[in-house]
Amino acid sequence: MNRSPGHIVGWLAAGALVAALGAVPVLTGRNDVLNLLFFIFLYAALAQSWNLLAGYTGQVSLGHAAFFGAGAFIARHLWSTGWPFFLAWPAGGLAAVALALAVGYPALRLRGVYFAIGTLALAEILRITIGNVLPTVAPMPPGALAAYSLTPRYYLALGLVAASTAFVLIVTRSKVGLALMAVREDEDAARASGVGALGTKILALVLSSFMAGLCGGLFAFHQVSYYYNQPFSPLWTFDALLITFVGGVGTIWGPIIGAVFFMVLREIFALTGIDVHVLVFGLLFIAVVLIWPGGLLDAIQRGYRLVRRLASSG
Repeated sequence: MNRSPGHIVGWLAAGALVAALGAVPVLTGRNDVLNLLFFIFLYAALAQSWNLLAGYTGQVSLGHAAFFGAGAFIARHLWSTGWPFFLAWPAGGLAAVALALAVGYPALRLRGVYFAIGTLALAEILRITIGNVLPTVAPMPPGALAAYSLTPRYYLALGLVAASTAFVLIVTRSKVGLALMAVREDEDAARASGVGALGTKILALVLSSFMAGLCGGLFAFHQVSYYYNQPFSPLWTFDALLITFVGGVGTIWGPIIGAVFFMVLREIFALTGIDVHVLVFGLLFIAVVLIWPGGLLDAIQRGYRLVRRLASSG
């Protein structure tokens, strides 16, 4: 990994930001603030998982909600039956990996949009099946409900997004990351260069689905009344996709910037009572793709460079 002064400053700044966010529960007791930040962290971590698979490897998943939902379902079930959450949580991530391999291994051997179609079909099959077979809602166990606090969940979400971002950064700066991006750019050329294209795509799927499963498990831990089919909603997939593209697909900080923008804008719509946020987000997605293909991160970097040029010329 590059150890230049610029990267060291970047790591220090990221560490200072995490430390500042860690002090928020101490500085304010407002649950609405903690809840908003919780979902910013959760969406950013989920977008990081989608970005690793689609942005860096070029394998577009349209059913990422299947992995998110599998992690949520298994973690919630095990936790509600007496497992400690810190054992149920990674078990949910492993369940998401098993599900991803079951559908991903055959689909990834095909070219074109077959993988995207396969994951989308999987998520919809699971959503409909679970909605018909299982009860609508699962309340939190009485003991857990009595001890419920948003603060530990806030810290878990902060830790998850920090760990996810650091993990994606380390992976993409390694030889594995070079293989991922080689497959994304030209699978045939990557194979000719000695990169195992199928193995690389499966590895990306395993890492991405495990991260998504952890996000789902944390969501299930956060919810007081847990609706079984909610984590399998396609909105979890398309929100992660939208956040990644708006922030900057194939970048480290894009999912974080996109999650902040997405959640703040959605909160504004909720406060004003305007129920057209889906339309606005759709138009925003089109505008970003056409005007700033690199997302908001690219727009911020261009603005920063412009300010520097104007300052130096003045």
